[in-house]
Amino acid sequence: MAKYTGPLCKLCRREMTPLMLKGRRCLTDKCAIKHKKYPPGPPKKRRIKLSDYGVQLREKQKIKRSYMLLETQFKRVFEEATRLKGVTGENMLVLLERRLDNVVYRMGFASSRLQSRQLVQHGHVIINGNRVDIPSYQVKVNDTVEIKEDYKNNAILEDAIKLSKAVGSVPQWVEVDYEKRNGKIIRLPERKDIEPIFNEQAVVELYSK
Repeated sequence: MAKYTGPLCKLCRREMTPLMLKGRRCLTDKCAIKHKKYPPGPPKKRRIKLSDYGVQLREKQKIKRSYMLLETQFKRVFEEATRLKGVTGENMLVLLERRLDNVVYRMGFASSRLQSRQLVQHGHVIINGNRVDIPSYQVKVNDTVEIKEDYKNNAILEDAIKLSKAVGSVPQWVEVDYEKRNGKIIRLPERKDIEPIFNEQAVVELYSK
């Protein structure tokens, strides 16, 4: 399975937005954006004014990299969003939020989406009593998400939970019981529940060309 293996901090610097790709590090002074307030690359290219297409492309890259998807994966999500009723851009973000790897991250069982994806792929996540190792699995209302018994006392998991409690970042569309290491989808996410750093309409305009 193809995946991005390059430096994660460079992705945040390229978009000039903290994408929380390295978990706890992104909240400290070690965050690359805090001490390198400019995009990577030669200084001459950093000052180029973006065209409308460039703005749309950067917005697509920001969303795609935030959820740690490759181009083909991201485009597949967008195409599915166009087939659903409602606003395409909002549908796209809701589908991204409903991915199992994102849900595990949102519940606080992983400090980053990359870590949560690894958690899912290694078979440490149980949905409604059944092990699911597909990161793109779409959760539904009333689904229960539980960490596998033999992983519940893992140090990495405990560290992620401590971070989640400190930040208080659990969204309102899920409920979590950190003692039992499980959570439940109480409703589907809405646009207001999703981080407002995204301009999904720019992505719709980009793919409409």
